[in-house]
Amino acid sequence: MNRRVEIMDHSQTDAKLPVVNEGGLMQLIERVIVDPNADLAKLEKLLDFKERWEKTEARKAFDEAMSAAKSEIPTIIKNRQVGFESKGSKVGYRYEDLAEIARTVDPILGKHGLSYRFRTSSELNEPITVTCIVSHRLGHSEENTLRAGRDDSGAKNALQAIGSTLSYLQKYTLKAALGLAASNDDDGTASGVDEAITPAQADALKCLVAEVAVDL
Repeated sequence: MNRRVEIMDHSQTDAKLPVVNEGGLMQLIERVIVDPNADLAKLEKLLDFKERWEKTEARKAFDEAMSAAKSEIPTIIKNRQVGFESKGSKVGYRYEDLAEIARTVDPILGKHGLSYRFRTSSELNEPITVTCIVSHRLGHSEENTLRAGRDDSGAKNALQAIGSTLSYLQKYTLKAALGLAASNDDDGTASGVDEAITPAQADALKCLVAEVAVDL
């Protein structure tokens, strides 16, 4: 559906540029460009209007695509399970890993022209920073950022400690950006994987959760 736009040359209050539809805006600009007597100030206003128009349309398309995608994304299955000893009793919980989230959301996001990527930063003696950027094919994008310390629990080397935190932050920035929810169980459709961890690892995990203010 074409939208009608009226462009006013505010330097001449009584003069209006023609009312054009969305598809005709570029043609109007081209006519001004090839006109040897064209008013450069008017051309500048046209180009500025075109830029603002495209940004507005891109933002609208992004919002519509996000709304449509979120209505189709199902509750994410918690496909993993962790168990550990705490004060003499066994504690456990289920969670969804990044691969399960990606498997669920990627086809739906792609269907609506959406994609995501991660930007990371890991400076010496600074928390690891991950930014999830969700973009639409028309150019509009929005970002969500989280920070946390390196996961030094267990017998991880330096690279593994960074990788563990990166994976954790990627999962939660993506969930926050898309507003995702996870189920409490897998309804028998997927088998959980038991991963026993040591008390030291459990303590480190609790510290990491506290740092990013995430309630598991």
